[in-house]
Amino acid sequence: MARNPNRREFLQTTAAVAGVGFFSSVAASQDSKSPNEKIRFASVGITGKGSSDSGHAAIFGDMVAICDIDDGRLDGAAKNASFQRAKKFNDFRKMLDEAGKDIDAVTVSTPDHMHAVIAAMAMKMGKHVYCQKPMTHDISEARRLAEIAREMKVATQMGNQGTAQDSLRKAAAIVRTGVLGAIKEVHVWTNRPIWPQGGNRPEEKPVPAGIHWDLWIGTAPYRPYANGYHNFAWRGWWDFGTGALGDMACHTFNMPYMALDLKDPVSVVAESSGHNQDSYPKWSVITFQFPANDHRGATPVTWYDGGKGPSKDVYDGNDASGAMIVGEKGKLHAMGDYCERYKITGVDEPKVEWEKSPGGTDDKGHFKEWTLAIQGGKPAKSNFPDYSGGLTETILLGNLAVYAAPEAGAPGKKIEWNAKEMKPTNAPELEKIVKREYRAGYSL
Repeated sequence: MARNPNRREFLQTTAAVAGVGFFSSVAASQDSKSPNEKIRFASVGITGKGSSDSGHAAIFGDMVAICDIDDGRLDGAAKNASFQRAKKFNDFRKMLDEAGKDIDAVTVSTPDHMHAVIAAMAMKMGKHVYCQKPMTHDISEARRLAEIAREMKVATQMGNQGTAQDSLRKAAAIVRTGVLGAIKEVHVWTNRPIWPQGGNRPEEKPVPAGIHWDLWIGTAPYRPYANGYHNFAWRGWWDFGTGALGDMACHTFNMPYMALDLKDPVSVVAESSGHNQDSYPKWSVITFQFPANDHRGATPVTWYDGGKGPSKDVYDGNDASGAMIVGEKGKLHAMGDYCERYKITGVDEPKVEWEKSPGGTDDKGHFKEWTLAIQGGKPAKSNFPDYSGGLTETILLGNLAVYAAPEAGAPGKKIEWNAKEMKPTNAPELEKIVKREYRAGYSL
């Protein structure tokens, strides 16, 4: 007797029947008479970036559950016509336990410190996951999420939307032709932070009505509620966010990473405005050293934030953010957060082919690329095991060096990094930053 297919097999089989291995558009599945062809989404975190992530989920499927620690946000979202049938939860664990059988895929749009535990629980239950950048708060978490995604054979995508941009993919393909000559150095910069950081903790305040503060704290060490955590400013605190680097490098570092395979640096060192190892510094300059690989030599990469930037001989302009790849023959300047445009100097631009995103080049297209993977198509470009896990590990290693540079204006300890073992070989005191302890009730 034929067995009944499970939900994932059904989605993939119906995609294959379309004749091309995946639907050419999600609208094709929505136009079908069978409601089972729609992906059933749950969203954890529904404002900020979670507003667009949950909104995209509602476009490409059915929203069956929404989760947020803020009752006011939940009640507001429930007024959205696309969310009116979605069950409401404050705790992602309860959501997955009680509504898991009705969920195919989960979006994660919370503060950084909660990304890994939510994504891990969802994937272990066989759910596909779209997680905002940076994929995780800790380096070890990024490695583990990539492993779980591969083990569970689920479709994943990190929310670094520029990965779907033609301009970014084309620029990376140009660099890989070797037209710039031997790569000498890479520089990446941002105008972040645009939130307060580099100071002391704010004064304790009563928890506002409707805020489930213990759930917001989640995996982090408990601290009292205060103005300046919930909402945007959490990024500036070590316990919750990953600073300017974690916020923006998954975007601005993305094109050089794609072009040059900037994985597994062997060392990293930082200089900063100074900090108390509780709040991130007002500015930092971080230098990564990458070993040679099959198509480039050993390459230094320097990151700048908080108003710092490369020297005038590298870049004599005023872009708030961007990246510069410097070769012996020419340079490629990626403009903006997502490499929206690029400019080549010193050499003529070669003709290249590049893999275009099947979803399109905007934010919604990046999300659609993930839904096509859920339906049996090829993995999304920024999937956890093959792309965004390594990108996240590389970027977060910079914060190890920042933590080791607490004195203002003085280079910190140069961290020697063993990527295979995930160990700062000359700085065992930093292993607590590589892998932190969670509060009781949370684990990977």
